[in-house]
Amino acid sequence: MHKTIFVNLPVADLEASKKFFGAMGYRFDERFSDENAAALVLGETMVAMLLKRDFYQTFVPGREIIDAKTTSGAILCLDVDSREVVDELVGKAIAAGATAGDVEDHGFMYGSSFYDLDGHGWEIMWMDPAAAEAGPEAHAAAQSGS
Repeated sequence: MHKTIFVNLPVADLEASKKFFGAMGYRFDERFSDENAAALVLGETMVAMLLKRDFYQTFVPGREIIDAKTTSGAILCLDVDSREVVDELVGKAIAAGATAGDVEDHGFMYGSSFYDLDGHGWEIMWMDPAAAEAGPEAHAAAQSGS
């Protein structure tokens, strides 16, 4: 169906946001970045477009832009290869100025979250490949011998 996702996020300070995500180890695609926008590369076919708030407004005329520090509009969830990478990446986010969110540990699935400089919610998660393949309920049943 879809091949690529571009998520558009309003940011108050584009340079601060670039520094924040750069400190986490992310890179930007300069071909799609300028003084109003930065293309944050999340994966091979995943990009978050960080847009200055006034530029973002041009995409949603007549609509109010939420303040993600007080109102939640979305949680961006990204998978990684291990529990250790979850902790490493969230640790880098917090060290770069993020606010810590919740940690969820279900054994076969582990996630930790943070709020970026603008208050956007990000969750980094890992799921046991066997659980992802079978589905969480089937995996749990197989683990308990049912």
